[in-house]
Amino acid sequence: QTRDRYTSMLSGATDYFVGLTVEQKCELADRELAEMKDEIQRLKEDSEQTLQNLEAVIEETDIWWADVKKAIRDFEKDIISTISSKKGSIIASEKLLRYMEEKIRQRDLLREKLCLKNYLLKGYKKKLQQQLRQKEQMGETLCEDHLLQLQVRNAQYQAKIEEKNQELLQLKLTSGKTVQVLNFYKRKLQDAMKMSTSLMKDISQRKELLGKIEKEAALVEEQRAEAESVNRQLRKQLSDYTVPPVMSYVQKKMAVTDLRNSLKAWERKVAVAEMSLKSYRRAWNQVKMSGN
Repeated sequence: QTRDRYTSMLSGATDYFVGLTVEQKCELADRELAEMKDEIQRLKEDSEQTLQNLEAVIEETDIWWADVKKAIRDFEKDIISTISSKKGSIIASEKLLRYMEEKIRQRDLLREKLCLKNYLLKGYKKKLQQQLRQKEQMGETLCEDHLLQLQVRNAQYQAKIEEKNQELLQLKLTSGKTVQVLNFYKRKLQDAMKMSTSLMKDISQRKELLGKIEKEAALVEEQRAEAESVNRQLRKQLSDYTVPPVMSYVQKKMAVTDLRNSLKAWERKVAVAEMSLKSYRRAWNQVKMSGN
């Protein structure tokens, strides 16, 4: 319809143009030339704006790629290098959890930012559509180039909105996967913490047992030192001991025999004396009784 209307207007203008004077034709040509210059200027401005947008997109892509490289380096430095060492497994798990939580938070912020940008783009689209409807209601005629330009802009904005929606969907999927990985590592960290608690308890018990063993070892060491001291004394006495001569031994043996014989004789004498004492006591008792 717009093309037919534009064709009819062009044919009418041609008929009208035939009946104009030279001055009117020049004035009309100057006006058309000015409009063409304005159109060229608008196209130039639009091209410059498009070029600036593309440069901004390229710059944003470069910044995003630099951030990705930095994130990869930080992940390899902080997480991979720590996980490779057995001693830092628990610390590495905690770092990994903090890293994943920070990335999830950043993605949530980016998602909110994209949602806001998407909302603003939709508002801008509605504004353009409203302006277009207002121009149509006011009876303004748009040439085919202007309409095509608006359609191209509309298509560009639609493509941007679709791209942002796809990016938002991808971020949601990535966020879901990240949450699953985070939950997996949380469970793994809980198991590691339980194992660590059990190991710490076992280590404490073993330390206590080691303390008892060390005390017993110290006591045994003291007893061993005392035994060695006694052993040295006995060895010294044994080394200082000298065997007496044989004749001395025989003489002492004979003296012991004589002493034993003498002891037996004295024992017999004592027995006889005790018997005599008993008889004397009985006689004395009888004398005392007869005297009374």
